Amino acid sequence: MNALHETRPKSADSEKITINLGYVDLGHVDLLVEEGFYSNRTDFIRTAIRNQIDRHADVVRQAVTRKSVDLGLRHFSRADLETARAAGQMLDIRVLGLATIAPDVTPELARATIASLAVLGALHASPAVKAALADRIR
Repeated sequence: MNALHETRPKSADSEKITINLGYVDLGHVDLLVEEGFYSNRTDFIRTAIRNQIDRHADVVRQAVTRKSVDLGLRHFSRADLETARAAGQMLDIRVLGLATIAPDVTPELARATIASLAVLGALHASPAVKAALADRIR
């Protein structure tokens, strides 16, 4: 059996997004790819995004500090949440990047330990946990 195309598994360190570009902008991107400045459209877009993030690095750093945000990857295991529950703590989670809640965390445990959840980037959690925290996600 011949495959029409090969699919790659979703990378754990990225999130797929869709953007709309005008034809002229897209043409400029394709021209730069054709001229060898970038390997493909995705390479161009990633580079443009990183350049803008670098351009605003001071503002991002100040906002991360001011808002007490965890920067990068933040994982919450069942043990983490059970420890918080045993200590009578409610977590206010703020992440710029990727926040993950372990698959074995029950909706009940999440509601008992997470007071609020604000993620700038992506949140990976089971649909049941996301539903249980819907009124606490900002």
